Amino acid sequence: RRSTDQAGRSRAMGDGSFSYSLTTFSKTGTLTQIDHALERVSRGRTSIGIRARNGVVIATDKKVPSVLVDSEAVSKIEMIHPSAGFVYSGMGPDYRVLVRAARKSAQRYRLQYQESQPVLQVVTHAASVMQEYTQSGGVRPFGVSLLVAGSDHNGPQLFQVDPSGAYFGWKATAIGKNYREARAFLDRRYNEEMELDDAVHTALLTLRENFEGELTQDNVEVGVVGQDGKFRTLTASEVRDYLEEAS
Repeated sequence: RRSTDQAGRSRAMGDGSFSYSLTTFSKTGTLTQIDHALERVSRGRTSIGIRARNGVVIATDKKVPSVLVDSEAVSKIEMIHPSAGFVYSGMGPDYRVLVRAARKSAQRYRLQYQESQPVLQVVTHAASVMQEYTQSGGVRPFGVSLLVAGSDHNGPQLFQVDPSGAYFGWKATAIGKNYREARAFLDRRYNEEMELDDAVHTALLTLRENFEGELTQDNVEVGVVGQDGKFRTLTASEVRDYLEEAS
């Protein structure tokens, strides 16, 4: 009987430990903490990415929790190097760590080769950092997913990187809150021949679909890689003009 009780306690502890141990697979073959990280991402503000014929757009909801918060001090889109940028859904502090690591990698590449780091290398470096945090003791996965927009000799590109370290190339996608509904909307609206301006309009319309309240230049942020291959964040006045055109 004692051995039966010990076995029962062992099974109970083993089953429970799957909820806490990052490096232990559950009986269904999943890493529970990564599932939890993806759940955190799905509760973050929505972010949209669209690859156009002549560029890439990333857009995000940056609605602040209080009217007392200065929205101009909130930034979710960051340049990594002159031809690539990130946007995220999930935990902002985790995002800052990934942005800093990506910028260091891009700078090292620039110093060694005197050119901007290719987009895929930016993506794989970020994915490697995130994957390392899925098989090390004493750490947790990053609570963010990234959309990476960039351009190089392969043209405009859009990638998604998840907390597991997995990455995917996309024509158009959404992450964060209501991402399923946003992807369904993109399925209906996306066209491979669309120009960059049309892609910006489509991204804003997608955000507006499930946005609570009025979408304005103060609560949305847009970054683009233009035909010149350069990444930049649109000004508030440019976003306002696009919103008026998309109405």
